[in-house]
Amino acid sequence: MENLKLIPFSQVNFDDIFFDSLKNDYKHGFIEWFNKKSLNPEEKAYVLYNDDNTIDGFMYLKIEHGTITDVTPSIVNNKHLKIGTFKFNTKKTLRGQRFLKKIFDHALKEKVNDIYVTVFEKHEYLIKLFKLYGFILHGTKKTANGIENVLVREMNRDHLTGDILSDYPYINNKNNESKYLLSIYPKFHTKLFPDSKLVTESPDIITDVSHANSIRKIYICRMHDVTKIKKHDILVVYRTSDEENRAYYRSVATSLCVVEDIRYIDSFHSENEFIQYCARYSVFSENELKKFYQTKRYPYIISFTYNLALPKRINRAKLIEEIGLNPKNRWGVVKLTDKQFDDIIKLGAVDESVIVNKT
Repeated sequence: MENLKLIPFSQVNFDDIFFDSLKNDYKHGFIEWFNKKSLNPEEKAYVLYNDDNTIDGFMYLKIEHGTITDVTPSIVNNKHLKIGTFKFNTKKTLRGQRFLKKIFDHALKEKVNDIYVTVFEKHEYLIKLFKLYGFILHGTKKTANGIENVLVREMNRDHLTGDILSDYPYINNKNNESKYLLSIYPKFHTKLFPDSKLVTESPDIITDVSHANSIRKIYICRMHDVTKIKKHDILVVYRTSDEENRAYYRSVATSLCVVEDIRYIDSFHSENEFIQYCARYSVFSENELKKFYQTKRYPYIISFTYNLALPKRINRAKLIEEIGLNPKNRWGVVKLTDKQFDDIIKLGAVDESVIVNKT
């Protein structure tokens, strides 16, 4: 089942042992803060559950306005997204990236100027994760509970670094990057793109595994045309039909991604190197990856970031009739014109601020 849920504080079991470390780190005020939130049905948090309904992750997001004065130095007068409380138990399933995607989704929806979080120095993994996605050390926050680092991520389209992860979730189109439609079978699609799940699909498809949680994805295929794709190119993910002869309405464009790398299987020096590169970000098991490496049947490996799910899915009918794709061609990898891509953005109701074009 989909174990990451947005629920009211009042529905969260505060006696779960998960909260013990937070109660210990924030002896001054944390229990009172949580109890106060629980009295307001509008206050909600993301909670990650284990299959036995115990808690394994918690995140609270809050919009703030003005100057943030309880940190040193202050954060300038703006609209901010504060990551108020954030903890998850690591299980090597990249679940931190799933939380991060939720953070960025909120930031874009609320059109904030920045995101900030306070975190104790001892949480090295968390700090490293934030910095990987563009957060920088801004200063410190001193309270009765101790001194925390303050990390800030500017949500500014004008200062992209060119690093795909640091710029995430923005899609850099300043250099008129090439755009492609990339077809993916249904049995792989939702396991890789949980936020792009169709309403007709069972929630049991989405599980707490690395390839579902990760922002970075890897797709392995034998479509030779993927060799035309380059780093920074933009992908429109196309979920093929799950019913024979029903593609016209059941095949849909669902997601936007940015290419990190294209590799040929022979570029890996060993089977182990190939498995280490792919295992956490692809849907395939280690045994399947071993077989791929040995047979070379699927020689192309695409690494890309999962930037956003299209708010409105675009079926094959509309891609033909309104976008102008040729129905006679095989839609494995399809080069899109800039106009076709722009029309997909509009038809998919994408917040166009995510796409950073040349000014």
